[in-house]
Amino acid sequence: MDAHLAQQAQRGHRLHTLRASIADLESQTAQVEAQIAGIKAKLKSDPSTTVQRHIRLLHEYNEIKDIGQGLMGLIADARGVRQIEVQREYGVADRD
Repeated sequence: MDAHLAQQAQRGHRLHTLRASIADLESQTAQVEAQIAGIKAKLKSDPSTTVQRHIRLLHEYNEIKDIGQGLMGLIADARGVRQIEVQREYGVADRD
């Protein structure tokens, strides 16, 4: 009978310990979620929205750059000079 009571006491202690651990983890989870909410509130927009905006702007930039290069090519052809000379005239570097 004493062994049975000892087992019950041990189970009760383990159960108490597990419940305390669960409560501690729930508290930590709540703190982390609050931190995440605070950080998200500081962001101007959702990260995926920001990434999509940057991708869209990069595509627009590339289209404008291609048009500019095409126009400089037309100017170079009309003048009978190399495109690099037209780029230098307009202050466009090789990496631009």
